[in-house]
Amino acid sequence: MITAGCDLGSTTAKAVILDNQRLLASAVIPARLDPVVSAQEVMALCLAKAKMEIGQIERIVGTGYGQQQIPFVSRCESEISCHARGAFFHHPQTRMIIDIGGQDAKVTKLDSTGKVIQYSYNDKCAAGTGRFLEIMAEALGVSLEKMGEAGRSCVEKLSISNQCVIFAETEVVSLINEEKAVGDILNALFRAMAHRVASQARSLSVEKDVVMTGGVAKNIGVFEALGQSLGVKIKTPKDFDPQINGALGAALLAQEG
Repeated sequence: MITAGCDLGSTTAKAVILDNQRLLASAVIPARLDPVVSAQEVMALCLAKAKMEIGQIERIVGTGYGQQQIPFVSRCESEISCHARGAFFHHPQTRMIIDIGGQDAKVTKLDSTGKVIQYSYNDKCAAGTGRFLEIMAEALGVSLEKMGEAGRSCVEKLSISNQCVIFAETEVVSLINEEKAVGDILNALFRAMAHRVASQARSLSVEKDVVMTGGVAKNIGVFEALGQSLGVKIKTPKDFDPQINGALGAALLAQEG
């Protein structure tokens, strides 16, 4: 059975096509102003990679912020359910998922069968999200792609005390004016962000088998800082882009009926 998942997030659109449980193609694009255009473009790109037509896909499940605007889906499922299904597919021992997207952070607990039993959702503050990293990258003049590696280690252990993005940015500007090293500032930012997300995870009681999904999971600096803050070794989907985990879960749910 060939199925697909389409995840319309706040900053990116993702699509996955599966043949049973085998990945045929995936695609990620920046979100457009019009969610319908985002959905059509990312699915067209994914279909082109798979060398298929949309009529060959038996079922498509949508998820994400813009899920109700996807014109070609069979049904929609919550982001919580889709990320849970995708993470459990790769790591059946998963008991907690931390999904950090562009404008929210979600922590989900699973039982031994992969069923969602509890979750925490934060979309009220940008401090624990990808948007926080975007703002700080711009303030420091570094690219999002390189900032993770640049902030993995530090010479001087600095501190970012404010959880609010606006005030944290002011602190960063002050540190720049004090001629502190960019790597040290980034390291402090990663630790501050990790502390906030870890507090959210602890509100549900941390499990040892933690999987991190979402685009921020590709930032090695945040990934390592979060593991240190939680005191556990975090995993990501095996040999798979963690950013497309929600779309993968949607495609897997489509196969289940």
